[in-house]
Amino acid sequence: MKIEFAPLNVPFHRRLQTAAVVQWVFSFLALAQCCLAAYVLLCLSDWWVLGALYAGWLYLDRDTPSTGGRKSHWVRSWTMWHYFRDYFPITLVKTADLDPSHNYIFGFHPHGVLVAGGFGNFCTEASGFSTLFPGLTPYLLMLPFWFRVPFFRDYIMSGGLVSSEKASASYIISRPEGGHVAVVAVGGAPESLDARPGELTLQLLQRKGFIKLALKHGAWLVPVFSFGENELFDQMENPRGSALRRMQDRLQRIMGVALPLFHARGVFQYSFGVLPYRKPINTVVGRPIPVVQTPSPSKEDIENLHKLYIEGLTQVFEENKTNYGIAEDKHLKFI
Repeated sequence: MKIEFAPLNVPFHRRLQTAAVVQWVFSFLALAQCCLAAYVLLCLSDWWVLGALYAGWLYLDRDTPSTGGRKSHWVRSWTMWHYFRDYFPITLVKTADLDPSHNYIFGFHPHGVLVAGGFGNFCTEASGFSTLFPGLTPYLLMLPFWFRVPFFRDYIMSGGLVSSEKASASYIISRPEGGHVAVVAVGGAPESLDARPGELTLQLLQRKGFIKLALKHGAWLVPVFSFGENELFDQMENPRGSALRRMQDRLQRIMGVALPLFHARGVFQYSFGVLPYRKPINTVVGRPIPVVQTPSPSKEDIENLHKLYIEGLTQVFEENKTNYGIAEDKHLKFI
């Protein structure tokens, strides 16, 4: 395989962009393991008392990931995130005003491999969420497993990540003062196994839990489509029914975490590696769908709202696709 190396005269700001993305990919793929190893070593060292104290803190703080987390405006505003944004670049697009007296569920599509658009737009201030949507506070939902890892949990909560447990989402969208946004990657981990350039298949037809939650708490629904999310990585061929896909599906059911075998570019060359391609991400926030609070929604209530949501998401995609390089004859496929 011929390797295409990066030129030596790359501008310094682009090197900073790459460094910011290296940090982000490392955080997703290895930081949790490093934090766990550091904690074990701490407990086995002469400083084991600190490990014991932290264990006590973990116990006392165990409910925080399910009760809004512990967001840090300082962390969300790091200059590093601006370089992260500009690497792709990432743009947040507003199509309608959102009343901060309501709570919202943003349905984020597609999941992609590492939810880059979701992180960049809703866990940092780099794309100007607070300016575009004044009075709203976003929380990106993440698998509960990660909030059990020492130190790592505190880092991800600082950006606005919270547990994806039902109780966690309910806490956010039931706040009486309004202005809270639960951002849900609706397709979840299984959808990441189909994330590859050109893919427009979304796992949505059987995903109705977020619809029921919206009805129970009266949270308005907002469909969000992130154009370019699936263009960031290639993935090993894993068609449904193949041995690789069966193994991935089995691991996902057991562990709750998908393991897509993805690849893209490296730090000093463009031929292979786990850094994403420099492809633009345009995350379009659609029009809100009003929801009347229904404490005990019927199956019909859920089905009707689910249908409205699919229509709203389709509208967001169809109205914007040609602006972001998708052919007129391409359409979303729901499974």
